[in-house]
Amino acid sequence: MGDGVGDGVVTTLRDLVELVRAPAALTVPGDTLAGAASAGWPAGARSAALPVASTCLYWAGMALNDWADRRTDAVERPERPIPSGRVPARTALAVATGLTVGGVAVAAAAGGRRSAATATVLAAAVWAYDLSPKAGPLSVATMASTRGLDVLLGASAGGLPGLRAAAVPATLVAVHTAGVTALSRGEVHGGSTGVARACVAGTALVAAASALRQVPAAGRGRAGGALGAAVSLALTGAYAVSVLRAQLAATRTPDAGTVRRATGAGIRGLVPLQGAALAATGHHAAALGLAASAPVGAAAMRRVSAT
Repeated sequence: MGDGVGDGVVTTLRDLVELVRAPAALTVPGDTLAGAASAGWPAGARSAALPVASTCLYWAGMALNDWADRRTDAVERPERPIPSGRVPARTALAVATGLTVGGVAVAAAAGGRRSAATATVLAAAVWAYDLSPKAGPLSVATMASTRGLDVLLGASAGGLPGLRAAAVPATLVAVHTAGVTALSRGEVHGGSTGVARACVAGTALVAAASALRQVPAAGRGRAGGALGAAVSLALTGAYAVSVLRAQLAATRTPDAGTVRRATGAGIRGLVPLQGAALAATGHHAAALGLAASAPVGAAAMRRVSAT
């Protein structure tokens, strides 16, 4: 069963939803939206399709991760779709491959050659992370790069100027992701107070940097202004409170259950962080709409694990 050969197995839609952690994809669209807004929407109306490309690549990474870890999961998480026999391993690999190709194709249609190239680099980082050993700082850095590249995907149609404009939100998302990834290593057997404390420091740094971005914005009449700064600061505060509370609990008791909860809070915390970046560019309605999706995602993730 560890290989999930599954002759005669009928894979249901729910099994595939669990395989790709479908609800967790609600944390993805904000990446490309924040990047596109920071760069001035270089793909125009077609920028709306870039979150679809991001979601395809995210789901591809989840399916590929379970395919690559199927033997480990057979011991540590036998309830997962592949080791439980509900999804054959070859099906998971086919899903990952198809979603990868689809994600790059959608990016090309939305943002042209530059977006296709960025999506290809992102896809390569996703596959490199999933197919390489998960231990060590290199693995954490690779995962962090995927979310940073996802933000840059939104700005990619604008070429080098667009990428420069989106560099700050991409960096903040990447640093946050690095902390969540490092902490998630303790989801099965428990973590360490040292890692949890480092994550708290990283989250505090990201929140401070996000807030400090609004100091000059508050005095400008464009690209954010006072209202944008206020919304961005509010969302930054929501990010800091929700993520730090869970991570501080992990510093006190880094058992597997507490670490899992902190990891989940970190994943969900991406949404207000992305919203803060959107509000900083003056897109208040989009930022608040993104933030409003967070409770929906949280409810869905209680039914289908995001980790």
